[in-house]
Amino acid sequence: MDMKKLFLCIGLVFSMTGMDAQETENETSVTVQIRPRAEYRNGALYPRNEGDEAAGFINNRARMSLDYRRNDLSMKVAAQHVGVWGQDPQIDKNGRFILNEAWAKLYLHNYFYAQLGRQSLIYDDERILGALDWNVAGRYHDALKLGYEKERNKLHLILAFNQNDENIIGGTYYAPGAQPYKSMQTLWYNYVMSHLTLSALFMNLGQEGGDPATKKADTRYLQTFGANAGYNYNVLTLYGTVYFQTGRTAADVSVSAWMASLKASYAVDKKIGLTVGTDYLSGTGSDDAKYKAFNPLYGTHHKFYGTMDYFYASSFQNGLNPGLWDKYAGINFVMSKKASLSAMYHHFSIASDVKNGNDNIKKGLGSEVDLQFNWNIMKNVMLTGGYSVMFGSESMDIVKGGNHDSWQDWGWISLNINPRILFAKW
Repeated sequence: MDMKKLFLCIGLVFSMTGMDAQETENETSVTVQIRPRAEYRNGALYPRNEGDEAAGFINNRARMSLDYRRNDLSMKVAAQHVGVWGQDPQIDKNGRFILNEAWAKLYLHNYFYAQLGRQSLIYDDERILGALDWNVAGRYHDALKLGYEKERNKLHLILAFNQNDENIIGGTYYAPGAQPYKSMQTLWYNYVMSHLTLSALFMNLGQEGGDPATKKADTRYLQTFGANAGYNYNVLTLYGTVYFQTGRTAADVSVSAWMASLKASYAVDKKIGLTVGTDYLSGTGSDDAKYKAFNPLYGTHHKFYGTMDYFYASSFQNGLNPGLWDKYAGINFVMSKKASLSAMYHHFSIASDVKNGNDNIKKGLGSEVDLQFNWNIMKNVMLTGGYSVMFGSESMDIVKGGNHDSWQDWGWISLNINPRILFAKW
């Protein structure tokens, strides 16, 4: 087929958009996203030491998504290239495009469906399972999802089994660079009423332990279970979460951990909104025999514990995992239909007793201030940016490193261009 015939066929397909929806069985759309983000890091993720120079870079996501739907089938394939401006040579043969989504959804009898393949798992407020869209690469899972959805009720069963390669004999010891778990079984239930939403989640996670030298694998299982409740009435929104963890770590240590959160939002008027809340995640102290540090696993941590990502998006130092108690309050101001400003204040403390020598350190870690603006420049084009400052304590130096006397700040600006460029019904 020559190029003229190819473009003629494409034009015929996408010219059929005027057909009546009731007579249409197939829908296809193509969306494209270009999202560069410039960052200035002078203490983001980890506190810097005195004299450390600031870092600056521009990262970029280029993603194309193809969606297809008919009465009994949906499919999505999304390919992306992510990286930092300048990291690739001008003549590049690496071919680093990857599929961040590639799944098919089969609508079965009545209200049942099966969705299998590479997919984002987004549940509740993304505390345990989230898309991590802030990260330039995002997050995906290779999984099978079995679902039942009818009116107010949703029930999902998610199953995953991972390996590093096609094995001939035995299993594979998990090396860095692969999925972080070997197997996963998750059950989620959601019930929606007029002003109240309730959900419950149970996850059994198989993590690969063993000896990397001998490649002898040993899978240990961690259980996470909990519930969420959301209430919305007029100008008031409340959201609460509680989770527990038991089982064993990949290093075969017994786990007993928990977390809880409560958030309240109030709309003063159409322009001003207020938010207050607290998150508490248990930690392991210096004298604890059990592992008591709650692991929020594969959630979107950037949404919660301060946008400078000191907690759970980056690790503690010296093998510590002291947990976190975050108290926060914020305000959002809608300037116009296209622009808004927000400010959030966090105060952080550790949740366990950590020793420095023979004495417990003070639990206060410091405070963070996060500022952000959002501006819809035009249809499908959003400009966002922010600036954050961390005021750490001596205890922050012990659990995260750096020097609290050094100025710690972070700034960023991002342009998100995300139009749907093709759409057809036939």
